[in-house]
Amino acid sequence: MEHFAIVIHQEPEGGFWAEVPAFPGCYSQGESIDELKANIREAIEGVLEVLGSEGKHPERNIQILDVAV
Repeated sequence: MEHFAIVIHQEPEGGFWAEVPAFPGCYSQGESIDELKANIREAIEGVLEVLGSEGKHPERNIQILDVAV
């Protein structure tokens, strides 16, 4: 099992969307955090499947920083 960081955004109108920094262009959305987690997991699995079929591997040099200003 692999672990990937995701960035979750809350929509002002309701619901959430997330992005996966290790996979530029990998996004998903959901009405709740639970739905979002299921949807983004499915999106990541799809990306991994495509990468595997192309003989590629996920980018491993991604770091997530929390910066206070």
